[in-house]
Amino acid sequence: MFRIKAKSNPRFIEAGFMIILCITILAFSIGYLQATPHIPIFLVIVLLLTYGLLKKVPFRDLEEGMIAGASAGLGAVFIFFFIGLLISSWIMSGTIPTLIYYGFLTISPSFFFAIVFLICSIVGMAVGSSLTTVATVGVAFIGIAEAMDISLAITAGAIVSGAFFGDKMSPLSDTTNLASGTVGVDLFEHIKNMGWTTIPAFLISFVLYVMLSPTTATTSFDTVEQLKEGLLTTGMIHWYTLLPIAVLILMTFYKAPAILTLAVVTLLGVGLGSIINPLPIADVFHILFDGYVSQTNYPEVDALLTRGGMNSMLGTIALVLLALTMGGLLFTLGIIQSILARVESLFKSTGSVITGAAITGIGVNTLIGEQYLSILLTGEAFKAQFAKVGLAPKNLSRVMEDAGTVVNPLVPWSVCGMFIASVLDISTLAYLPFTFFCLLGPILTVIFGWSGKTLTKLPSNSN
Repeated sequence: MFRIKAKSNPRFIEAGFMIILCITILAFSIGYLQATPHIPIFLVIVLLLTYGLLKKVPFRDLEEGMIAGASAGLGAVFIFFFIGLLISSWIMSGTIPTLIYYGFLTISPSFFFAIVFLICSIVGMAVGSSLTTVATVGVAFIGIAEAMDISLAITAGAIVSGAFFGDKMSPLSDTTNLASGTVGVDLFEHIKNMGWTTIPAFLISFVLYVMLSPTTATTSFDTVEQLKEGLLTTGMIHWYTLLPIAVLILMTFYKAPAILTLAVVTLLGVGLGSIINPLPIADVFHILFDGYVSQTNYPEVDALLTRGGMNSMLGTIALVLLALTMGGLLFTLGIIQSILARVESLFKSTGSVITGAAITGIGVNTLIGEQYLSILLTGEAFKAQFAKVGLAPKNLSRVMEDAGTVVNPLVPWSVCGMFIASVLDISTLAYLPFTFFCLLGPILTVIFGWSGKTLTKLPSNSN
C-alpha cells in the first residue's frame, strides 16, 4: 500500500477536512452508537469513492487502489486463519486447558493483573509475536479471570500490555526488525535504545496492575475449585500437552516463517488431540472450521473451552480487508501524501520533530489501522527531518515503535484491535483504558523528546 501512486493532489486543508470527516464517522458510529466497525468503515469507503469521482479520478483507478490496499493484508489474513485453527487444535489437544489448569494452581488473585502482565511480557519476548501471545496464554488468562469473577476488561488490558511489551522488545519480532531496518539502525542497538522509554512504561504499568489487582476476599474460590475439577474430568490435563508451546518457541527462536510455525504447531495439536481423544477425521475437520465445542457436566468449563476455529476469524478478516481497502483509497486520492508533505515542513525543533513523528504514527494507525504502514510511513516521512535537527536515526526508530507498534491494538478498526477483540471476546474500547503500557509509550516518547533526555545526537561531522 505504501507504494500506491496518488491519482489526485488535494490541498492540505481539503485533505485534512476529509480525514476529520472519516474519523468523525468512525468514532461516532463505533464509540457513540456502539456499532460494529464493518458498516462505519464501509460508509467511509463509499464517502471516499464519491469524493474521488467528484475529483474526476477514474473509477478504474479507485478500484485498483482498493485492490492494492486489500492485498496488503493477505499475509495477515492467512495468519488469522491459522490462529483460528491453532486455538481449536490446542483446545482439542489439551494445551489450552492444561495452561488454564496450571494457571489456577499458581496464580494469586492478590496480584492477578500484575502476574498476567508479567507472564504475557515473557511469552511475548520469547515468541516475538503479540497476536500469538494473546491467542494462546491470553485466552487462558481470560478463562481464569472468568472463573475467578475478576474484571475481564482489566485482564485483557494486562494481556495486551504484556504481549506488546514482549513483541516490542523481542529481537524475533517482525515490527522490531522492520522499525530498525527502515531507518538503518542495528537491531540490538534499536532494542537497547527503546529501553529508555519502554522500561519506565513497563515499571509504571506493573505497579498500576498490582494496585488494581483484587483482594482475596473478593474472589470466588468455589468457582475456581469447580473449574479445576471440571477441567480434570475432561481427561485433557497432561504435562505433555504443553509440547506445542515448546515447539512454537523453538521454531520462533530459529526464525521459521510465522505461517509455517503456526501450521506445524496446529498439526501437532491435532496429533495430540487424536491420541487423547481419537475422533473421525470428519469431526476433526468440523472442529478446525467451527471451533471446539466442550460438552461436560460443568457449564463454566464448557463456556471456557468452546471457542476457536477458522470460522471465528471470518468477521475479523472481513474487517481487516475493509480497513485496508479504506487505506488504499486514502493513498490513491493523495490524502495521506498531502498530510505527510505538510507534516514534514511544520516541525523544526527536536521536540516538535519527535512529537510530529509520534502524531504521524498514531494518525496512520487511526486512519488505516495497520501497524506496519505506521512504521514505514513515519520512518520515510521523518528520516530527513531527524537528520536536520541533528538526531541519530535510532531516535526515530524508537518513536516509530513507541507511537506505532503499541498503538495499533487501541484502535477498534485496526488489524490488531479487531483480532484481539475477536479472540478475547472483549471490545477494544472496553480494554483500552487498562492497556497502561500501550498508552504510556507515546506519552513518554514525547516527554523525553521535549526534555532532550535519552536522545542521541548525530556526530558533528554528520550534520
